[in-house]
Amino acid sequence: MEEDNSGGHHHHTIRVASSDVAMDENEISEPNPSPSLKQKAAEVIAASLETYRSKPFSFWLLLFLSSGAMLTAFPASSLLSRLYYTDGGQSKWILSWAAVAGWPLPALLLLPLYLLGKASPTPLSLSLCLWYALLGFLSAADNLMYAWAYAYLPASTASLVAASSLAFSALFGRAIAKNTLTLSSINAVAVITAGVAIVALDSGSDRPPGVTARQYALGFVLDVLGSALHGLIFALSELVFARVLGRRSFHVVLEQQAAVSLCAFAFTSVGLAVAEGFPAMRREAAGFAHGGAAAYVNVMVWTAVTFQLGVLGGTGVLFLASTVLAGVLNAVRVPLTSVAAVIWFHDPMSGFKILALVITVWGFASYMVGHSTVKKTSTS
Repeated sequence: MEEDNSGGHHHHTIRVASSDVAMDENEISEPNPSPSLKQKAAEVIAASLETYRSKPFSFWLLLFLSSGAMLTAFPASSLLSRLYYTDGGQSKWILSWAAVAGWPLPALLLLPLYLLGKASPTPLSLSLCLWYALLGFLSAADNLMYAWAYAYLPASTASLVAASSLAFSALFGRAIAKNTLTLSSINAVAVITAGVAIVALDSGSDRPPGVTARQYALGFVLDVLGSALHGLIFALSELVFARVLGRRSFHVVLEQQAAVSLCAFAFTSVGLAVAEGFPAMRREAAGFAHGGAAAYVNVMVWTAVTFQLGVLGGTGVLFLASTVLAGVLNAVRVPLTSVAAVIWFHDPMSGFKILALVITVWGFASYMVGHSTVKKTSTS
């Protein structure tokens, strides 16, 4: 035993403490991961069950149907838009008009609710009518921008660029609907913007035949502007639900969709008439590939149905949840549309596109994680 000025008793005390520290370090260095993993799994399951029980079954059913409509109808509408141009269609106004021509669909779904006394029509005030007109005008402009985009871009590229709508939904949701914008959300915006930039750098590899570089660039810019307008429409729609309509019953979703689509149909019909698009429909139908007039009508009808179902699903998600979830689901359809376009239209899928797709999915994940963290913190 070494001599020191502190005395033997103090020396032995130090040795005992060192032994305790060594024992603690040994316990720390050899943790048992099983209880930790089980505990985390139990916490996740408990939180999921608590969230599920906090809402009635009808809520989850409507949210499931609305989300499903977004993830199936929107990609189908995008593919039909590209098919319209591929098989001989040329008019951007006609395609925009077809998208909103299905406005009676939500109105027809409303009738049974009114007739059975399950709901009563919301009184129309001047403020509400102005909101419907504004949203209808913005929707008509948004549809026209997307029609130009699909005229000059492959469906896979157009859908990848449209992923920027998530970034705009986050920004407009923060500015208008006062949604939380976290560091993860900002990271997702930056990542998705980088993915769009990668697609822009690879613009020469997938330009459709007969499309000039200037037309491709125009389609790209209008696709981004349309995505920005899409995010603005999401945020304004949530604002209308919160301040004007209220979240009384799901039937207000059908009312808003029918009214907004009707206004968009009116604006687009005026533009189509000025552009002499109605006579052009017969000429396009006569020369339409793979079936002539019958195939042309089929594409127009299904474009109207799928677009209305997609927008109805998006509006339903807005009503039941928020702009956040609607923006995420709207962006999740990007890989679905891209893969479907590669399969059905044989769109080129270069390394740049694959990288952009991976980065975009990463951005979606970052956004979801950020929102989940904020929601968990606010709940606690």
